[in-house]
Amino acid sequence: MVLIMVDKSEKIWMDGTFIDWDNAKVHVLTHALHYGSAIFEGIKCYETKNGPAIFRLKEHIDRLYGSAHIFGMKIPFSKQEFSEAVKNTVKVNKLKSCYIRPIVYLGYGPMGLNPVNSPVQCSIAAWSWGAYLGEEGIAKGIRLKTSSFVRNHVNAMMTKAKISGNYVNSILAKQEAVLEGFDESMMLDTEGYVSECSGENLFIVKNNVIKTPFTLAVLPGITRSTIIEIAKDLGYGIKEERFTRDEVYIADECFLTGTAAELTPVREVDNRQIGEGKPGKITKELQNLFLDIVHGKIKKYEHWLDYVK
Repeated sequence: MVLIMVDKSEKIWMDGTFIDWDNAKVHVLTHALHYGSAIFEGIKCYETKNGPAIFRLKEHIDRLYGSAHIFGMKIPFSKQEFSEAVKNTVKVNKLKSCYIRPIVYLGYGPMGLNPVNSPVQCSIAAWSWGAYLGEEGIAKGIRLKTSSFVRNHVNAMMTKAKISGNYVNSILAKQEAVLEGFDESMMLDTEGYVSECSGENLFIVKNNVIKTPFTLAVLPGITRSTIIEIAKDLGYGIKEERFTRDEVYIADECFLTGTAAELTPVREVDNRQIGEGKPGKITKELQNLFLDIVHGKIKKYEHWLDYVK
């Protein structure tokens, strides 16, 4: 088996200090390693004519601190300090474009489920990372499988927080899909309605109306909100509502959104072709506009970019 490693950079920010990539380590008894007691974000930085620009940094930092608050964790840095640390991580590593992973976790301290006296630690890594679901998937669309694993119930997990432990649910769904020859999983909520994918939000298009699931189990993605806003700006009708998997089957178009996935078309779900079996007109229009925005080509949306200087 070939192990595909992360394309490592030079430095990782840890608790206010830059550490050499290979020395950025934690103790084997770190609380988060045993119990999933961490919160994290995925952020993208893009190359633009004015230098590297981080997309919607403020919204990502706000969500990181929101996740910490939901979990009951106090981040030992201000939002401003953390935002500057994110930009400095890109700068120190001389990256023109990259994926950024901030994580705040309970570190090495008392063992056991009680988190109260565990130290809160932070790190930020950044590295070059291509298309999460593959360049071919971006261009031609991917295949989804409805997962046998149901999305976490709102009374079982905190579904509005990006808590590491929540993602075991996603890992099981992703693994199942990949082992059965699909690219990604489509997950249902506990009432049987479409929720989201293992790490992306989902949209369908029918008769030029765009729909995305509105269910309590959905994590409100930042790329999701971006696509909703720009679709409205283009004059498309947007509905956030519940729908079932068979409504996805008969959609004209389907696509996924996420920081890593960006906007990825879907050509097939459960061995059923979606629309013409290729990226549709609206999907391509939104995809092209999104890429122009993140690369700083449209002034109207430049407020979403934080330039690294």
